[in-house]
Amino acid sequence: MRIHVTRTRAIMRLAGRTGAFLTALLVMGTSWATVGQAETIGEVSTTFKLLGANDKIVIEAFDDPHISGATCYLSRAKTGGIKGTVGLAEDKSDASIACRQTGPIVLPKDVASGKDDGERVFRKSTSLLFKKMQVVRFYDPKRNTLVYLTYSDKFIDGSPKNSISTIVVRPWEQKNQ
Repeated sequence: MRIHVTRTRAIMRLAGRTGAFLTALLVMGTSWATVGQAETIGEVSTTFKLLGANDKIVIEAFDDPHISGATCYLSRAKTGGIKGTVGLAEDKSDASIACRQTGPIVLPKDVASGKDDGERVFRKSTSLLFKKMQVVRFYDPKRNTLVYLTYSDKFIDGSPKNSISTIVVRPWEQKNQ
């Protein structure tokens, strides 16, 4: 009886530590999602999987959270199969980005001054743990251009795969209807 109680206490301590670890991961995952929210525009299957979802290319759009009138479109690989269906697969680092002016743009002072260069405007987890796709924004004052860079990184080993897109900031004319 005493061994059973000791084992039960040990299991409960381990469960408490594991729960704290999982809670920390959940909080980290939640903070990743608050950088920018993407809206799925469409997807195409690239590889047929007999079991589970097919591998896909997903197209998503997000608005720059600090610059109204700037929208970026991302295409990225999404792994299917059984692991992909249950969320255990690691997506490939391949991604492409295209950003466009979709309305009037007024640059905030911190962006126009260059103090905000390298600001993360979007982040999405692409594996169960520690791998994410990110988009950061830079401003080129000489050319009055916003530059968006997308790349994938891992906790241990990042990826050199990246893509950029630019938006030349111009006056926005609205046509009378």
